[in-house]
Amino acid sequence: MPTYEYEIAALVAAYKDAVGRIKRELERLDLAGLSRANAEIALAEIARILASLNEESAAWVAANIPAAARGGIVNTLIALGVAETAEQAQALVKFNRMNANMVAAAIADTQADLLAVTQNVDRRVRSAVRQAVADSMRANMAAGINGRRTISRDILTEMRRSLGSAVETGIIDAAGRRWRPEVYVDMVTRTKMAATYNEATTNEAIQRGAFYAVISRHNATDACTKWEGRIIRLTAEAPGDYPTYSEAKATGEIWHPNCRHTYIPARRPDRLT
Repeated sequence: MPTYEYEIAALVAAYKDAVGRIKRELERLDLAGLSRANAEIALAEIARILASLNEESAAWVAANIPAAARGGIVNTLIALGVAETAEQAQALVKFNRMNANMVAAAIADTQADLLAVTQNVDRRVRSAVRQAVADSMRANMAAGINGRRTISRDILTEMRRSLGSAVETGIIDAAGRRWRPEVYVDMVTRTKMAATYNEATTNEAIQRGAFYAVISRHNATDACTKWEGRIIRLTAEAPGDYPTYSEAKATGEIWHPNCRHTYIPARRPDRLT
C-alpha cells in the first residue's frame, strides 16, 4: 500500500506550526500584570490560528482521502488483470456507489477527528489563560498585602507551565492517554488513509466478482506477523473456511492504528496457496 508519507508529513507540519505559533502567543503574555482585556486579545489571535488550521486540514482531507480510495481501486484493477500498469489502472478508476458513499463518510469522519483536536486545544488554552488571569490577580493582591512589589518567580513559573501544558494535549483518548496534537494527527490520518484504501479495494473487488484476498507481507514484528500471507474472505457470503476481513480485524492483531498491511484481491483462493 502507498505510504502517503509526503502528504501526511505536510499536514503534521501544519499542526506543529500552529502549536508553535500558539505557544509564542502565550509566551508574550505579561503574566505579572495579566488583565482580562489582554487575555482576550491573545485568545482572539489563537482562535484565528486554529480557524486557519481547520480550513487547511479540511482541504487536505478532501484531497487525500479520495486519493487513498483511488489507490485501492488501482490495486484491485491490477490484481484482477483488468489493467497491467498503474497508469492504465488510473485511467479506468471510477467510484462505484459503494465507494462513493464510503469516501464521503471517510471524509466526514476524518474531518471530525481533526476538528476534535483543535477544539480540545482551544478549550484547554482558554481555560488555562482564564485561570492565569485569576492567578495573576490573586498573586498581585497577596503581594500588595505582604508588601512585595512583584509576583514570586515560583508562581510565574507554574503559570507558564500550565499554559504550555494546555497546548501540548491535542486529544485525550478513551484509555486516558494524552496525545500531542501532531502525534495524534499523524496516527489518525495514517489509519484513516489505510482504512479507506482497504475499503475501496474490497468494494471494487466484490463488484468485479472477487471475494477473496491474500494479506500483504512486510516482515512485521508485532502480532500482525501471524496474518501475513494468509487468505481472507472479503464477504461472509463467500464459501470457504477462511476468516473474513472483519473477523481478522476484530482480533486487534491486524489493521490496528498505524497498521501498514493491505491485501491483494483474487477470484480463486486455490490459486493463492
